[in-house]
Amino acid sequence: MGKSTITITMDDALLKTVDRLVEKSVYPDRSLAIQQAVREKFRRADKDLLERELAKMDPEYEQRMANEFLPRDLSEWPEY
Repeated sequence: MGKSTITITMDDALLKTVDRLVEKSVYPDRSLAIQQAVREKFRRADKDLLERELAKMDPEYEQRMANEFLPRDLSEWPEY
């Protein structure tokens, strides 16, 4: 995985927060602090999207589909 250098504009108060975390050795430098914050934000966004999609599912419909296509006799199920 390669890395690229970018330039961002950040509110002064937010930058001070980042700098305090670096000073307290929570992060070794600004770059890593910002990388991890962005990564966490994207992870949460992905999780939120998945949760919204799952909320659209109809449990009764899903159960009917499972009952229709899965063998009822357990002997017909593959052994794991």
